[in-house]
Amino acid sequence: MKIDRERVQNTFAEYTGRYNAADPKIKLKIDHTYRVAELCELIAKDINLNEYETDVAWLTGMLHDVGRFEQIKRYGTFSDAQSVDHANFGADLLFKEGLIDTYVDDFYEDKYGAIVETAIRNHSKFRIDEGLDEYTVMFCNIIRDADKVDIFRVNIDTPPEEIYNVTTYDLKNSTITPEVMAAFDEKHAVLRAYKKTAVDNLAGHIALTFELVYPISTRIAKERGYLDKMMAFESDNDVTRKQFEEIRRKINEYVQSKDR
Repeated sequence: MKIDRERVQNTFAEYTGRYNAADPKIKLKIDHTYRVAELCELIAKDINLNEYETDVAWLTGMLHDVGRFEQIKRYGTFSDAQSVDHANFGADLLFKEGLIDTYVDDFYEDKYGAIVETAIRNHSKFRIDEGLDEYTVMFCNIIRDADKVDIFRVNIDTPPEEIYNVTTYDLKNSTITPEVMAAFDEKHAVLRAYKKTAVDNLAGHIALTFELVYPISTRIAKERGYLDKMMAFESDNDVTRKQFEEIRRKINEYVQSKDR
């Protein structure tokens, strides 16, 4: 598989140019893609992957959300629950309908083609598919970490009302459901089915911290202020304010434990 970064970027720009870049949702995903690719590269270098492996990780970042653009065009939403699984949808566009051939040559001539496809299909799953070899799992974890870290950034750069499609009143006055709070005790991400209230979505994104695999990912999220700014959410509900005090305590304890 031959990876020409300039070609990949030009192809991505041409592809996304078919959609309405003036739409904030489209621009959000374009910007997100470039940042995730950069984070994939940072993680790959930090774990001492070679130059080609780093290019593969970067390529996965560039391609991971290709399905988002057609998703919003066809369904008018980025909600997978209300439309399609965007990871599999994008992977099908790339690897079943041949879109990948516009990005790289000889995609299926070595093992990395299958690795990229597997990583893209697994990047937004609650858990990575069982039975994968450790090398493939590593690339899955790189894109999953990079995606999560930039999700944190999106949460502080974009009004939460836009991200979660909720009103300010609901966001400021709802409480976090017990199942979502339990994730902070058990130190894991929150299943989508457990998110019932407007503020559950924010808490669920904060809980992604527990799923970060590589130390550099946690370090970036902390050093760039993403976690602190997300946890600084100010609720108008006394119960929720106490819940966020508990979230801050548990996340900070967890991050500190990863630094030791």
